[in-house]
Amino acid sequence: MRELVSIIVPVYHAQKYIKETIDSVCAQTYDAWELLLVVDGEQDPTIPVIKEVIENEEESRIRLIIQEQNKGAALARNRGVQESAGRYIAYLDADDLWESDKLEKELDFMRRKEAEFVFTGYEFGDENAVGTGKVVRVPEKLTYRQALKNTTIFTSTVMFDTERISKDILEMPNMKSEDTALWWKVLRNGYAAYGLDENLVTYRRPAKSLSSNKLSAIRRIWDLYRKAEKLSIPYSCYNFCFWAIKAVLRRV
Repeated sequence: MRELVSIIVPVYHAQKYIKETIDSVCAQTYDAWELLLVVDGEQDPTIPVIKEVIENEEESRIRLIIQEQNKGAALARNRGVQESAGRYIAYLDADDLWESDKLEKELDFMRRKEAEFVFTGYEFGDENAVGTGKVVRVPEKLTYRQALKNTTIFTSTVMFDTERISKDILEMPNMKSEDTALWWKVLRNGYAAYGLDENLVTYRRPAKSLSSNKLSAIRRIWDLYRKAEKLSIPYSCYNFCFWAIKAVLRRV
């Protein structure tokens, strides 16, 4: 029997992209999955779009979970993890796309490495998810100290094995850049992250997306060093310099 993968997608006003994202999951060559779409607010216009997709596809593997209020991506992902039934947890953002063999290749890699935490390479895409040709290569392995200097782990590429790592540890902090904060928390607890250096994800980047705001990114990473990790100012500056260089190289 194939092990179940629970795919967690936080949804907030993603009506423009969500069908494509769902389609990329439904196209997976590894078919033992459940898709948990956690909508952040009862009035979100994405809800009818999701309901229509579920009805038209007659897809029982897709679950719609509605948060009463807008609580943010971290709490939406945490809700998804809490309600998940699979051994494996995979994250996917509501506007990103997976290659059809993403799950199959990543699971095989995870099993070969006997790893609890894996991630893959990815390609930047434009607003229409057309690849720009800029593919992010990932290291074979990251420890906590290495990850502080290299934030190359991208949310839509990550997978955890909950038989090797407790769901309690996977609770995302409710703060900006909550995903990076979680990766660091996991690594700080003694685990390592293994990178499959293959492009299996398209990272859609609309021109006005939060991630494209450079000043906000600088503030968020600094707050992670100082407030989440409680690093000293000199050590924060040391890691920040490496982060800045690698962040630029990923985008040029």
